[in-house]
Amino acid sequence: MTTHPEPDRRRTGPAAATTGWAHRHRDVSGGWLRPTVFGAVDGLVTNAALIAGVGGSGVTPHTIVLTGLAGLVAGAFSMGAGEYVSVTNQNELVQAEVALEADMHARFPQQEHDELVSRFVSYGADDDTARRMAEAVARDPDQALRLHTREELGVDPQDLPSAPLAGGASFVAFSIGALLPLLPYLFGASTLVVSLILTAVALLAGGMTVGKLTGRPLVHSGLRQLVLGALAVAVTYGIGQLIGAPVS
Repeated sequence: MTTHPEPDRRRTGPAAATTGWAHRHRDVSGGWLRPTVFGAVDGLVTNAALIAGVGGSGVTPHTIVLTGLAGLVAGAFSMGAGEYVSVTNQNELVQAEVALEADMHARFPQQEHDELVSRFVSYGADDDTARRMAEAVARDPDQALRLHTREELGVDPQDLPSAPLAGGASFVAFSIGALLPLLPYLFGASTLVVSLILTAVALLAGGMTVGKLTGRPLVHSGLRQLVLGALAVAVTYGIGQLIGAPVS
């Protein structure tokens, strides 16, 4: 029985050059990632510092839990509402600028066309090529407006971040971060040490997670977040120790 060798299925030529190629960029448009990361870290540091401050003043664990829960609720609503309003305002500003750009296209089509030609030339195209490219874009008015907006404002009017998503992500992330320093007290701990240890571990893990997302060194990102959080906790604890509180 004659056997035939298996054909070599390895890619060669131009196909080989694209092996392993893919768009692997992360979402940097500011939709949910930024408010989630910022909210979680902010909740963790804010409530850890708050708990350390009141804990350093000598109050009871019950008072610490009450203070921490109040800080969690107030901070989560503040962060969520603030992020929602911020993104909404930003989107409204972009939409107003898009409307202005559409008006400019309607009133001064030749000037807008020449502006796009100039941009293509600045990217390295010769005059003839730039004009042909601009004419091709101008055949679709909606696409032309979108391209002008992206070039002049740096945003895509069809890909704006969601205000409810950003606000909700910020609210939930802050709540989770703020809950961590409280967990030891909710499970019966009566000393600040356990809460601070859990906070330190969470800060280190959070910083390393950010480093993973941004492509930065994990240890450096983790230690940076840990040091900054520890500084905030140390300051508020010192204030609590300095001022103190009468315990009846």
